[in-house]
Amino acid sequence: MAACVLCRRVPSLRCLQGRRKEFTQVQHILGKPADETDEQEGKTGAFQHQEAFLQRSYRLHYNPSSYHHSVWNSATSRSQTDNDEDERCLSTLPPSFWQQSNRYSVSCSRHLSSSKNTLLDLAFNKDPEPKMPSVSRYHKKPIPPDVKVDTRAFQKCRPEYASMTLDLTQRPHPIEWEEAFHLLQKVAVLKSSMKPSDVSQFLVELSHLHPDKMSLVRSNQRFVMLLRYSVENLRLFTDLQLLEVLRSFVWLDMPSSHTLLGLYETELSRRADQMTFHQLLLAADLWRCIGRQVPQFLQHLYDSVHLYLGQMGVPELVQLLYIMGEGRQCPTSLIRPVQQLLMCHLQQLYPEEVGVVCLGLFKSQTSISENAVTRILDKAHASVKEMSDFAMVNVLKFLRFSYLYHRAWMEAMTQEVPQRAPRMGVSGLMHVALTCSALHYRDDNILIALAERVPSLVPHCRSKDSSKLLWAFGTLRFLPAQSPSFYPSLTEALRQRKAEFQRYPEHLLTGLLGLAFVSQFPEDLLALALSPDFVKLALKSTQLELKKDLLTLDGAVALELPQWTGPRLSCELREEIAELLWKFAQSDVCQKPEVQEAESALQDLLGGEKFVCKRMILPHTRSIDLEVHFDSTGQPIPVNPESHTTTLSPENSSSKSTSNQGWGKINVGVTITEELLAQLISTKTTTECLTPSPKRTSLRRVVPDEGRLFDTGLDLTSDIIETLTKRSSPGSAPQDAKGTVKLAIQVASRNHYCCHSQQLLGLHDMKRRQLKLAGYRVVDLSYHEWFPMLRKSRTEKLTYLRCKVYESL
Repeated sequence: MAACVLCRRVPSLRCLQGRRKEFTQVQHILGKPADETDEQEGKTGAFQHQEAFLQRSYRLHYNPSSYHHSVWNSATSRSQTDNDEDERCLSTLPPSFWQQSNRYSVSCSRHLSSSKNTLLDLAFNKDPEPKMPSVSRYHKKPIPPDVKVDTRAFQKCRPEYASMTLDLTQRPHPIEWEEAFHLLQKVAVLKSSMKPSDVSQFLVELSHLHPDKMSLVRSNQRFVMLLRYSVENLRLFTDLQLLEVLRSFVWLDMPSSHTLLGLYETELSRRADQMTFHQLLLAADLWRCIGRQVPQFLQHLYDSVHLYLGQMGVPELVQLLYIMGEGRQCPTSLIRPVQQLLMCHLQQLYPEEVGVVCLGLFKSQTSISENAVTRILDKAHASVKEMSDFAMVNVLKFLRFSYLYHRAWMEAMTQEVPQRAPRMGVSGLMHVALTCSALHYRDDNILIALAERVPSLVPHCRSKDSSKLLWAFGTLRFLPAQSPSFYPSLTEALRQRKAEFQRYPEHLLTGLLGLAFVSQFPEDLLALALSPDFVKLALKSTQLELKKDLLTLDGAVALELPQWTGPRLSCELREEIAELLWKFAQSDVCQKPEVQEAESALQDLLGGEKFVCKRMILPHTRSIDLEVHFDSTGQPIPVNPESHTTTLSPENSSSKSTSNQGWGKINVGVTITEELLAQLISTKTTTECLTPSPKRTSLRRVVPDEGRLFDTGLDLTSDIIETLTKRSSPGSAPQDAKGTVKLAIQVASRNHYCCHSQQLLGLHDMKRRQLKLAGYRVVDLSYHEWFPMLRKSRTEKLTYLRCKVYESL
């Protein structure tokens, strides 16, 4: 009896082993099309080769990651850091991280003359989906999206979209697995005798299987044979059959990185000249649904646009802009005609179409005229109430890219965002905050609404979401007291995502800078960011921004955490980055008229070049200052570079290269001694010191034009003159051991302040805070005061500067 049962079981066991063999021979990774607005957090599955599979009791080893990887995403440049969509979160790992191919397949390095073997080799040899062990340590299970967004809702606005797009919500009526298995058996029977119409029909019918069973089809050896036959018949397909096969690949969830798809792109590119414009748009949309970037085919699509300009209506134009956005490119030759068509059809656009137009222009980094941007924003503002949250956020993205302040739209946001924020997802909230930050637009109604929503969504925040939210709120100086849970929750989110920083170090630096702007310093994360290994990782990037971020964090730690015993940047690295920043400042900020005029006027006021030093007092704050010193009696003394005691670390105080940087015009030929100070004090009165030339008119005899001194209409009365000319009492400003009062005079530009406000942005507020910690008295020549003074007479400028300088003492 037992022997009988065993004999019955043997065939079934052999059959099971054979199926497992088929299951492991073809290595396809299950992938999802990338989301149109943001890369989705997902998972990457992997099947091990046959021996490993058998040795481990047939268990599948799952390797989750924080970001779904597709060729569409990884091929996108990460250099454009201002764009979320352009800052794709996965780059291809080196071959050592690739999953091993089935050892029974043909090596792709071998050159075979047989077309069948070559096609098989190209299409099925390897699985290029990489593992990502460094990102998978934290989450054992992927977190689903917090809020589902229909990114293709615009295609439902008009019936015309049906001929050039695929409606992902209308999946074909599903068939049962038994029917699919029967179709696969037919494939095995017909084999190479199948006609092109049979191949396309089989693929179309198999794509109707329920998504939950689709992995069974993809892992079946007969399906692999069918794919081989499709490649062999590729040139025999009609245009319609080729598009049908491509559509079936969408429903079959074909991995976007599958080598077979490259052959299909080549064939479609070859046929582009004979296809209609709607067919080209449909093919481009199907590639988008698959999630594969196809630059070769898109170039053919773009080349054909000029032939159809006169026939393009609203649907064709909107779909073209959508495809351009997803392809991250708009050829220069198309910018002008596309803009003209857009302006022609603008008033006919539905609200969702306005949103996708903005998204396409934003993702493709297409710069159109300011007048065109304004008209698009006017149209968006007129229909903002009918827009979905997704469309509204897309308009904000485009506004951020254009750096155009549209008053009516932003005022509408002060009403719309607080109402919509409670139902918005992480990505939408992040983009709203980033736009406000980029435009320097601070509105507490918007920020508080976002801050109250974010903590509940922290489990869904990627490191990029958390870091950019922290940066945006810190830049706008949203203080912790305004929402007690906002900063702690996002800081904890960064801790939870530490593994991601190994791949994306810029996210940690961005988040920590945003926290530093509002005096928040999580020491564990700072220790990680300044650790030698992390610094080495960050410096692998060619971006100067990461070096600047490291220096800014290091300098902030030195001044605001005096008890810090954790890691620091090396002196050599600090000096190297500071030198790069100074070279840039010399060619940019130092050449600005408002800076040069302030420097020149201060030299006249105080007695010559030796009394004013233009330099970066705190290099990590990335801006220059005009440094002026006074003695204990209120008289200016020459600025001596060797007397600078403000440094970023104890090591720097003894570094000759740091103290004698040569930043600015510094007279190094005079050493200030006690004897020289005594001579200066005894031989010069206050009036003499403040009057550089005996020929210069005394302040008391100055009569400004029309009796006015400032734009504010302040009259120059005797009381004001007395205030301006009186000597300040010594000791009212910070002094060093020798009684020297150091002033840091800052020429602020409009970009240092929030829009239509005198409130400083985060970086510049942090700089002033740290200058005070370093022993300097900050004198602000604000944009609102100094720029109008540039149109005044020299005497009025001197009067204004004298007032600002001596009131600070």
